[in-house]
Amino acid sequence: MNPLALIGRAFLEFLATVGSLARFAMRAVKHSFTPPVYIRQVAKQFVDIGYYSLPVVGLTAFFTGMVLALQSHTGFSRFDAESAIPTVVVLSMTRELGPVMAGLMVAGRIGAAIAAELGTMRVTEQIDALTTLSTNPYKYLIAPRVLAGTLVLPLLVLVADIAGVFGGFLVCVYDLRFNAANYISQSWEYLETRDVTSGLWKAAVFGFIVTLMGCYQGFNSKGGAQGVGKATTNAVVAASILILITDYLMTGLFFSGK
Repeated sequence: MNPLALIGRAFLEFLATVGSLARFAMRAVKHSFTPPVYIRQVAKQFVDIGYYSLPVVGLTAFFTGMVLALQSHTGFSRFDAESAIPTVVVLSMTRELGPVMAGLMVAGRIGAAIAAELGTMRVTEQIDALTTLSTNPYKYLIAPRVLAGTLVLPLLVLVADIAGVFGGFLVCVYDLRFNAANYISQSWEYLETRDVTSGLWKAAVFGFIVTLMGCYQGFNSKGGAQGVGKATTNAVVAASILILITDYLMTGLFFSGK
């Protein structure tokens, strides 16, 4: 086949996928804010996405903060700039590493679980059964997950920020022999409100992306068990890539003037 035809076909398939995803996202948002709202389903997703993700997010952020402090000391000691380590740790965790690491961990855990669950329901015709019983699958399956993911991920990121900064504090104070009071005052001195709020806004967007991609891939899966596996893989990969792209765009939006 003509190579140009192959490129054109791939481009048209890409546009079709983007359009389908945009329509799915608009329907998900619409049904998240219009009654009826299944409160019990939303609460269940809060527990599944938020509470059960706390250990993996907290541990990841804690050790990320420890490694960041060690690596910063290795680099800054060459320029006699060790006093900047507390500032680097707290700004890196609140602005970037906290939201991104939490988003990627939740994408690997929740995005895959949502895609597998909805994919199984699709191939076993449970979603069709909901429609037959006059239950809107968008309201019952999609909206609670998207709403819970968008609201709960900022709370996870807040925990990740605290755990990461605490990990850096432990390394600097007990391993690198920093003064604890000076470390804390240095961290607070250069930390601004928008450093934290920008990370929380990123977290809300990342939560929306993770749950949306999991729901989209699972809801549209086909082909039996193989299709469910493919949907699960696509959900995690797509969510991770979109998180990194969105992180760059939002960082430019929040801090382009500084």
